[in-house]
Amino acid sequence: MAHKLAFVGFGGVGQGLAEIIKNKGSWLKETFGVDFKIVSIADLYKGSLHHPEGLDIQAVLETLNKDGTLDSYPARDGLIRDWDSLTTIERSNADTMVEITFTDVNTGQPAIDHCKKAFVSGKNAVLTNKGPVALAYKELKNMAEKHNVQFMFEGTVMSGTPAIRMPLTSLAGNDVREIRGILNGTTNYVLTRMETGMEFKDALKEAQDKGFAEADPTSDVEGYDVLYKVIILANVIMNGDITKEDVSCKGISNVTAKDIDQAREEGKKWKLIGRIKKENGTIHASVGPEKISEEDPLAGISGALNAVTYECDLSGPVTLIGAGAGIPETGFALLIDLINMERASL
Repeated sequence: MAHKLAFVGFGGVGQGLAEIIKNKGSWLKETFGVDFKIVSIADLYKGSLHHPEGLDIQAVLETLNKDGTLDSYPARDGLIRDWDSLTTIERSNADTMVEITFTDVNTGQPAIDHCKKAFVSGKNAVLTNKGPVALAYKELKNMAEKHNVQFMFEGTVMSGTPAIRMPLTSLAGNDVREIRGILNGTTNYVLTRMETGMEFKDALKEAQDKGFAEADPTSDVEGYDVLYKVIILANVIMNGDITKEDVSCKGISNVTAKDIDQAREEGKKWKLIGRIKKENGTIHASVGPEKISEEDPLAGISGALNAVTYECDLSGPVTLIGAGAGIPETGFALLIDLINMERASL
């Protein structure tokens, strides 16, 4: 039986996942026994579609490419247009809501309300938005359990790199005592370029020109993006209960070329580090630029790559390196959550 999906939000990541399902659907079914069918799409700007028997993905993508909306998607018996997001979640016959809206990370909305509506409607939720997990993880987890549905969010920390699933599964049995990570590609790119002699503002401009940094880079360079990822790792991997007020946060905007040179003389490199440490049952978390030894695995992470080290009592330190952003990578993060959700139901 097909696993039916409702997409709430249909920007680049949603379209990327739709492409994956279209192109790899037969292979996924043959290899993993999973059959995904998109029955609903709701996007604030592009419009909405629902058909209980499934939408034609090729026609959806062609319609979007033509005029940027879903308005000219071919009519057929049973097709419903113009449901808003909450109506789509409630009334769709989907098994799972894929939540990929643009969400205010300070409030977690509208994604938090979308997740709650999904759970009370008996639907699983898969998302890449950091806000709901950082701000309301325990509430949403408990709500999902109460309604016997699943809440999955691999893509919230390092996109398609399994920064959440790996420690929960492959490192199970360890006491993870500390987590240290480079969790933002923009700041790592800027610091890497500064090592070549560039000034901060020039390195940031280059990052923006290459698409690594937003027009407003505040969330990246001031460390806020990493702050939310640190909260997620602390609460999900270490079973903590911290909020953003518990995390000291400092960005890289005050790191100078002189600082870079001084670190080089000491055999060190500047990195923006998200750090979580468990001591006597208490979790301490911080975000800030640190000089780390060139022998540290994180020191060798250059450009826009991300990396995280888990300090474990049995296996010792384990470092995971990979892309922390990107449309194909984030689409994959959603896909692997969906595949694992299906595996768990077998």
